[in-house]
Amino acid sequence: METVEAQLCFPHLHNSSCINNQANIFEIDLVNVLLSLLSTLTAALNLLVIISISHFRQLHSSTNLILLSLAVSDFLIGLVVIPIFATMWKICWYFGEHLCGLIYLVPSTAIMASVGTVVLISADRYVAICDPLHYPTRMSDRVVSVSIFVCWIYAFLYAISVYTDNVINQDKYRLCHGECMVHTSREANFILAFVIPVTSIVSLYINVFIMAASQARAIHSNVIAVTSKTSRKSEIKAARNLGVLVLVYLMCYSPYYFVAYSEANTLIFGVPIQLVSIYLYFINSCINPLIYAMLYPWFRKAIKLIATLQILKHGSCDLKIR
Repeated sequence: METVEAQLCFPHLHNSSCINNQANIFEIDLVNVLLSLLSTLTAALNLLVIISISHFRQLHSSTNLILLSLAVSDFLIGLVVIPIFATMWKICWYFGEHLCGLIYLVPSTAIMASVGTVVLISADRYVAICDPLHYPTRMSDRVVSVSIFVCWIYAFLYAISVYTDNVINQDKYRLCHGECMVHTSREANFILAFVIPVTSIVSLYINVFIMAASQARAIHSNVIAVTSKTSRKSEIKAARNLGVLVLVYLMCYSPYYFVAYSEANTLIFGVPIQLVSIYLYFINSCINPLIYAMLYPWFRKAIKLIATLQILKHGSCDLKIR
């Protein structure tokens, strides 16, 4: 009896108290090491993207501004979200429901902002390929800045609504005392965070690739004037590169909602599939900068300049990157 009570977060509450996680110490240490590496690598790589786009004037474009927003959300996921989710499930929480909800404001905001930013990437490529003549006005720096601002405000308001719902309905959501997990409406979350953005992303990119394919055929058949071939090829290449980014994002993002909606309880190597799907999504935040490194020569050159501290020299912001 004493052993059981010693495992409770609040021994005096008996059956209503959560049980302190007593998992194998080796397993906990292994998971901590792996998640620490993932967190550090994600934050560091995305910080390189943030510094690169912010510092070098040649990279100040509307498209890169959207990539900067994605890098900021991925940076927060690496710096804040992964550590929180890595520790909250295995420790007792003694600081009340209000503070518990506040801790999840940044994770909820960063995750939703990441979703919205990928929608903006798709919209940017749609306008660039399908309506190139109006691209400078429809996707100007001002328009993109306002769109990104609205995206982050929406993400923050979404996080506030989740926090408020959990505080008001804490008796409904709380399974036991000592738990600090924010719960969301499965249906509302599925529609707002998955169905609407993913449908928008897929529909936009279907149109982008249909138009890009027709333009590629036109270029090869010399239908488009020679002076416009270079710019068209550049736009098509940009659409392809960002298409890879979006495809990888959907591959890492979708499993979580399929698992949550189906309520699957499968174990993968002894780990619940729900946790696997969550960390697959987190891994995407680490993969994005690696995609930049593979597809964008400017990013590799920027990393070299940052690593060799040449960005500290006067006038380095005007260096030719691409």
